[in-house]
This record gives sequence, C-alpha cells and structure tokens, in this order.
Amino acid sequence: MLAETICSAASAAGLGIAALTAYRKRFLAATRIAAYSLVPIGLVLTGVVAWLTGIVFKPSVWIGFGLLALAWVLLMTTRAVERRGGGSRKDRRAAAAGADRGSVAPGASTPAAPSLGAGRSAPATARPAGAPEEDFSDIEAILKKHGI
Repeated sequence: MLAETICSAASAAGLGIAALTAYRKRFLAATRIAAYSLVPIGLVLTGVVAWLTGIVFKPSVWIGFGLLALAWVLLMTTRAVERRGGGSRKDRRAAAAGADRGSVAPGASTPAAPSLGAGRSAPATARPAGAPEEDFSDIEAILKKHGI
C-alpha cells in the first residue's frame, strides 16, 4: 500500500511539473513530462507494483537470487580454470593420444620424427642429396611484389 501511495504522489508531482512547463509555452517538453509521470500510476493500476513488492519482501525470492548468483560464479570459475588449464579433459586426452601416435600437429606440413631414445642421435643425412631444403618461392614472390 505504501508503494502505491508513493507512485501516486510521484505521478501527481510529475503532472504538476508538466502543467508548469506548459504554462511557460514549452508544450513538447510538457507532453513528454506528462507521459513519464503517468508511468508510475499505470504500473500501480496494472498490478506490476504489487507483484514487485511481493517479490522484494519474500526471503525465498532472495535465496533464489543468491543461488542464481552462486551458479553464475561457479560457471565463470570453471570457464576460467578451463582456459588456464589448456582445454577440457577431452581435449587433453586427444592431445595425449595424438602425441603417442606421432600425429601431425595442426598447421604442420609433415609428421614429426619419432624420438630415437636417450643416447642415440639422428643420422646426419636425413634428406636425399638433390632435394631442396625448403621452398621459399611464395615468400620471394611477395617480397618482389612489394619491392623488397
């Protein structure tokens, strides 16, 4: 009942200000003020104010808001931990399985050479004698295009 009285007083005050504004020949501003001042009494008459006051003063509603906030904090915490940890459990398992099989990394052109174990070294001539080391023709074309 107190909220309805406050809303009615606010509407009456707003309509009084709108009347003073209209008296000063500022009709557009007066109409806008009158429109805003009718909103609180409209909310009272539709029952929105009674519904809101019923929600605000119930402890069970505040417990519900607290639980929603707790759920949000837990979700955000798990997302932050997941980002720092390098992905989900599924991603880590897939990466570990891929490392065991010697798979190709995303963006790599050839598979990585398997490790030879401790104490052994790779052969000095791993490539055929006539093979070029790397192909930089596309990079050279870009550099020539830009005059470098």
